[in-house]
Amino acid sequence: MIDPSRFARKITLTLFSAQSLASCGLIAAATLNSILGARLGGGAAWAGVPTAVYLLGGAGASLLWGYLMDSLGRRGGLALGLALGAVGAGLAFWSINSDQFYIFLVAMLLMGVANATMQLGRFAAAEVHPPQQRGRAISYVVLGGTLGAIFGPLLVGPAGQAAQSRGMDEFSGAYLVTLILFVVAALVVFAALRPDPKEIGAEVARLYPANNELSGGDQPLKQILRRPAVQVAMLSMVASQVVMVAVMVLTALHMRDHQHALSDVSLVISAHTIGMFAFSAVSGRLVDRWGRARVILSGAAGLLLACLAAPLSNMTIALAFSLFLLGLGWNFCYVGGSTLLSDHLSAGERSRTQGFNDLLIGLASALGSLVSGIIFARYGFAVMTIAGAVIATLPILAVWTWMRTQPQAHQPQAAQKSS
Repeated sequence: MIDPSRFARKITLTLFSAQSLASCGLIAAATLNSILGARLGGGAAWAGVPTAVYLLGGAGASLLWGYLMDSLGRRGGLALGLALGAVGAGLAFWSINSDQFYIFLVAMLLMGVANATMQLGRFAAAEVHPPQQRGRAISYVVLGGTLGAIFGPLLVGPAGQAAQSRGMDEFSGAYLVTLILFVVAALVVFAALRPDPKEIGAEVARLYPANNELSGGDQPLKQILRRPAVQVAMLSMVASQVVMVAVMVLTALHMRDHQHALSDVSLVISAHTIGMFAFSAVSGRLVDRWGRARVILSGAAGLLLACLAAPLSNMTIALAFSLFLLGLGWNFCYVGGSTLLSDHLSAGERSRTQGFNDLLIGLASALGSLVSGIIFARYGFAVMTIAGAVIATLPILAVWTWMRTQPQAHQPQAAQKSS
């Protein structure tokens, strides 16, 4: 019999390390995707297309990974996904130097597949911990993105200079760095993610029986999606992802249109990604202490305020603050929603339902990225952020309704156990 407490810390640390490496490369690339979309595609209307393809690749892969991780295990699935990401980064490097827009889109597709794998890693951390520690477990894996937030955009300039000094396109250097980081992350997962979190999760499920709504055993996905808590969790993550992606992707192009240097763009994106990841340890503890619903509400309010503030000034500091708040709001909704979803799934329901959840996130945010590029090209940055503010109100309404109709369901785990 496996003792979960012996391995939970090691598994979380391994997932944190892999997340740190992969996110560093992905965020470095994300800093340039909209600029390259406009350049390689031939106009501003194409700016959101690479990110849309990236997100669609992740969306389509999420459901597939959800099922594959049941057969390959969490370790096998994560390692394979990261290897595909390395292939994608290599293709991106080549396509930029060859001015091949469609090959660049294929590269974005593969990198999206890799990101989908890493995003599911947060659920692997949750399943090896008891309910009262799941918020912190998820947040520690998300915290891995902090290194990406800090170092990813900062790598863009030096990597570009190094590439340019060797006769290559300035923008291609970031993708070569991403390739290397993906390879290292895959090796970390393959070597250190033992025993497989799936095995530990089964023992945790035995030690901590599921709540009453799951007493009927594993149910079909159609039945799972009827649970109010599952609906609130998914809506919170989907809406926050749409808002975050739409505003983040177009802010870089908005700044370039106002003659900001690439270093200013990197600074703003760094502020945004620090907001996304650096406070994960805090948000995870708040999720476990305040309850999932209150943290989601706080996050959605932050997203709303960020969208309203972003178009008020083109100054770098003002945009950096707005994008930081955007990232922090996303973090609260993402960690809170992920924990809430984990709470309301049995061991046999987790992988496929979490994969379906990330499929919805990817599809919705891909659509948001694509549409936001069109809105930006036709109506400008302000109209696009106002649309984001409207979407940010959806989690607020959903959580508020759920709290009123099911007052006990949203309480912190400790409160529920004592009642």
